[in-house]
Amino acid sequence: MFLYIGVMPELATLLDHLIETTPPIDDPTGRATFDALNTLRLIRNIIDHQIVTHTAQLDNLGVAQKAGSTTTKLLIESGHAPAAAHRTMRSVDALHTLPTLARHAADGRLSSEVGDAIIRGMNEIEKRCPEAFSDDKHSPVEIELIAQALSGATPAQLLKHARAIANTLANATDTAVAAADDSSLNAVTMHTTDDGRVDVRADLTQTVGEKFLAMIDERSCPRPEPDGAGDRRTAEQRRADALELILDQAALGASIDSVGSPRTQLMLTIPATGDLATLPWTGSVSHATARQVTCDGSLTEIILDSEGVPLQMGRTERLFPAHLRKAVIVRDGCCIKCGAPPSHTQVHHVAHWADGGPTDLDNGCLLCQRCHTQVHHHGWDIVMGFDRHPWLVPPATIDPQRRPLPAYNRRTMRLDDAA
Repeated sequence: MFLYIGVMPELATLLDHLIETTPPIDDPTGRATFDALNTLRLIRNIIDHQIVTHTAQLDNLGVAQKAGSTTTKLLIESGHAPAAAHRTMRSVDALHTLPTLARHAADGRLSSEVGDAIIRGMNEIEKRCPEAFSDDKHSPVEIELIAQALSGATPAQLLKHARAIANTLANATDTAVAAADDSSLNAVTMHTTDDGRVDVRADLTQTVGEKFLAMIDERSCPRPEPDGAGDRRTAEQRRADALELILDQAALGASIDSVGSPRTQLMLTIPATGDLATLPWTGSVSHATARQVTCDGSLTEIILDSEGVPLQMGRTERLFPAHLRKAVIVRDGCCIKCGAPPSHTQVHHVAHWADGGPTDLDNGCLLCQRCHTQVHHHGWDIVMGFDRHPWLVPPATIDPQRRPLPAYNRRTMRLDDAA
């Protein structure tokens, strides 16, 4: 019998029973051991939920705040791992907004990891579709994710399913931009460590992350050693070597042909049923993102039937090849929206390539990555004028009359001049 000062008697008794519990000795088939393990799983899930409800009460009482701290720090200081503490606080915030999830967690049917995946998925949907995701749609989506979880979906699968829901809802509105597509959140931090090394960290949009992951994967495959042995490098070392190779290739490519060097090769899977397109590394994408990645890169389109069998595999082609890219640069001179130099730009299809737009001079214009995102996600349009130059049409939130603006290198022009 252990003495637990300040602990309720019923909890102290439970702790004593759990400490003294051991696997069954006489269990040749393992059935009793399996049943005991399943019961312990339910107990663990219930305890995790009790931690959430007790933490919520502690937070409401302001215990940590009165001491000049936070409830998260209090959990960590009392022995909770930082990741578990943050997961608990996410669950605390969701107790009242996701009542169905709270009920299923209370009876032990859902683990804290699965519950947290549902919470994160719901948060992603709300960020992606603040207008389309109305209250009457909130509960059915919550129930759908719970049903997926009870059917055996893993946390990763739940997040993938939630992202697909978010992208589907986002296609109904032009005003919302998901965190996965919001380039204003992009950040790369670098600092030199005490031993002279460089620590680099990045937080990127889905499209940029897909490019990075694809390039790293292509260049980090294991290679046999000269003596025939397997690659002795760890996966982390192979990825670091791949990053160095990418930097070397970028420097070499810039010195040879900065305007026509190849872009990253991507593979876009498009279901023939009308479901969301997907990228191999980062999952489903909205229609706007799918259009953006088809603008200027090496792209392979794969059309799938309802059973996931390829119906058609488009040939891999590098859109806007070097000679055509140079012609676009001669005409536009820079990003047509902000004036960024050609080496910072991509060639955007005015009539989207996904909609059958041709890859020719009269259907392409220069856009830097930031302005490219503005065109695909923030309501800007581009039209090709009778003068065979691109014109920008701002969204109604900027100009209610949506009057066309000339490209950056022709900003001294007026519409009456063109007429």
